[in-house]
Amino acid sequence: MTRNGTTTATDRSAGTAGRVDWVDYAKGICIVMVVMMHSVLGVEKAAHEIGFMNYVVMFAKPFRMPDFFLISGLFLSVVIDRDWRTYLDRKVVHFAYFYVLWVTIQLGFKAPSMAAESGWSQVGLLYLQSFIEPFGTLWFIYLLPIFFVVTKLTRNVHPFVIWLLAAALEMAHVATGWMVIDEFCSRFVYFFTGYILADYVFALSDRARARPALALLGLGVWALVNGGLVTLEVSEWPLVSLALGLAGACAIIVIGTLLARARWLNFLRFCGEHSIVIYLAFFLPMAATRTLLLRTGVIADIGLISLIVTAVGVAGSLVIWRLALAARANFLFERPAAFWIAPKKAAPALQAAE
Repeated sequence: MTRNGTTTATDRSAGTAGRVDWVDYAKGICIVMVVMMHSVLGVEKAAHEIGFMNYVVMFAKPFRMPDFFLISGLFLSVVIDRDWRTYLDRKVVHFAYFYVLWVTIQLGFKAPSMAAESGWSQVGLLYLQSFIEPFGTLWFIYLLPIFFVVTKLTRNVHPFVIWLLAAALEMAHVATGWMVIDEFCSRFVYFFTGYILADYVFALSDRARARPALALLGLGVWALVNGGLVTLEVSEWPLVSLALGLAGACAIIVIGTLLARARWLNFLRFCGEHSIVIYLAFFLPMAATRTLLLRTGVIADIGLISLIVTAVGVAGSLVIWRLALAARANFLFERPAAFWIAPKKAAPALQAAE
């Protein structure tokens, strides 16, 4: 950072080695929204009711995952020219390790109830299927390595051509029933946009930091347009969905920048710094709290239950992480040296948007 707070080219080249404050804030907002979505929809499905938190989830739907993927591509230009062995280690094996570990953990918790309904053979089959069809909440880290590999393989093709193809796939709203294909078509354009337009994204952040009043005005206009199109139920139309996804990603970047500038809500920055910890572990405190509150009936309001489940999901995952470190079970959140296929030059970065 320069003295006036703008992000320099040196900062960007530092990438994952250092921290960029607004990136952590933006990632924190993203991961909280992801937990919120799973928490709210899970509570409402179990209770067969809709609460006030549903409106927040629906408002965020057009940009909740686009911004996460766009941010994931921001620092890719720094590492994309590495040799394939190092690249695969950092961008494929890293996420594959966490996926295999945590799909095993998640399925382990769900296996008894699933076996009671369908038998243990079906549980075993589901486990095998999880390696070709992402399991539960873990599809994000299943898809990221695919994005990294596709982008490196096509780096000699003009980026505008790739972007147009990716945009066409998003607007086609592909629905094959296979999550890998469908989500790739829906999300790759945002990841690739973060990669090829990283300089413009950082410039946007710099302008928002320099002119906060204008940034706030822009956010107000964006919120009205996004909310209006969601209310009118046209937010998922072709082209509209792409525009709202990109606009929403820019809005989260601006919000993250303004929060970093004011140094407000530092817990969001902390969540961003440890986004993969939250992403991997939130399912357990979320599910436990949802079951407890719905069965006891101590709180009647579905919206309030959803809000509490969201908060516990985020906080509980961080508690699990701290307990794992205290118990020396670091392997749950840090990739052991035995699973590195390239020389380890630094401690692994625990970032979902590495």
